[in-house]
Amino acid sequence: MPYLYETHMHTSQASACGVSRGREYISRYKDLGYTGIIITDHFFGGNSAVDRSLPWKRRIELFCRGWEDAREEGARKGLDVFFGWEQTYDGDDYLIYGLDKAWLMEHPESASWSRKQQFEGVGRAGGCVVQAHPFRQHFYIRRVTLASALVHGVEAANGGNSEQSYDALAWAYAKKLGLPVTAGSDIHEACDVREGNVLGVWLDKKMETIADYVVAVKGNNIARLNICPGRCDLRGNEDTIIPVEILDAQEKVIARDIRKFLNL
Repeated sequence: MPYLYETHMHTSQASACGVSRGREYISRYKDLGYTGIIITDHFFGGNSAVDRSLPWKRRIELFCRGWEDAREEGARKGLDVFFGWEQTYDGDDYLIYGLDKAWLMEHPESASWSRKQQFEGVGRAGGCVVQAHPFRQHFYIRRVTLASALVHGVEAANGGNSEQSYDALAWAYAKKLGLPVTAGSDIHEACDVREGNVLGVWLDKKMETIADYVVAVKGNNIARLNICPGRCDLRGNEDTIIPVEILDAQEKVIARDIRKFLNL
């Protein structure tokens, strides 16, 4: 029996762009047959709703409120709720899985990590890093930055992407690098949780803890993506309209021509 999970979503308690509180999502995902959800609110490098001038531990308390709110309601209604977050650099975003509130409390340095430090630190602590919507080209993004050697996986399908080509390029990029692929809705409002509008991943084994998801990603054991047919298919005209920088393990630029890099 496969199990369906949401991997990318935001709450109003911790993400400035979030509209709905954590508990408001539970019934909707439950009704659509999801086994669980992973709350991934914006961390302090991105669009966080938490005042960055507060003491660190107070910031973490506030940052975790959306997840805790969802978890409480999920326990009541039979939907598993797990914890993660989304960190932002220069327009490039990364989903962090496998670490918890207690870990964050003891690691204030994580808020200022470079991409390299993040990959090494998260991995050392038993977590994983997945680059979110790597080819998104919205108005607020100056360039496509691809941390090719500093992630454990790639979000190949993102419900917040406005163009199908963004997902197609992400899929091709992940396959070029031999990286696992994930899918997430990037949902910000509970009313958007409806049939045909939410993504996710199917797993063959039920998650007991978020560590199970880390194992699935790192082991490339995601059964399939919850996406419509053809969503990640290349059609031959995919390209970027903003600059591209592909980074190595030292965060040095190794390529800028994405079509050449992907042999398109």
